[in-house]
Amino acid sequence: MILNRITAVSFVAGVALACAVAAAQESSGDYATDLGRVYGGYQRMLAMKEVCDAAVPETRAANDKAFAAWEAQHRSLVQELQHRVTAMIRLASKDERDYTRNLGKYEGAILQERQEYKEILLGLGSEELRGQCGRMPEQLKAPQADLSKVYAAELQTIRKRK
Repeated sequence: MILNRITAVSFVAGVALACAVAAAQESSGDYATDLGRVYGGYQRMLAMKEVCDAAVPETRAANDKAFAAWEAQHRSLVQELQHRVTAMIRLASKDERDYTRNLGKYEGAILQERQEYKEILLGLGSEELRGQCGRMPEQLKAPQADLSKVYAAELQTIRKRK
């Protein structure tokens, strides 16, 4: 049980690291760390969309359309990641009550990291942010936005565990 709790803590630390780093690095070979990196990549995309919606509302319509297409492309991967995250948290919990508490704790940590990434984006300055948000539709179509390609090594590690 202690090992499972350490794994869950490693996952949250991995999400924190992934949210702080703009691009994926080589796979660590550790399930929790790599799961955190990939899930963090997804969280960064959500953060970018949320920041653009709030800070540069004139880009919202184009970004909504592009993000919906990106999200549809990644739907099964995101569902897999969410399933793996909740399964890891369940394994780290001793009972249903502990699971509920841990789920809230880890989801809160993930949201906090996403908020911190949003603050980094907002710190770019209005012109830089306006440009980033204006380019979002093209960026979402670029190879660098394909989570399965960017995080291929991490996904190999993750998928070794059934």
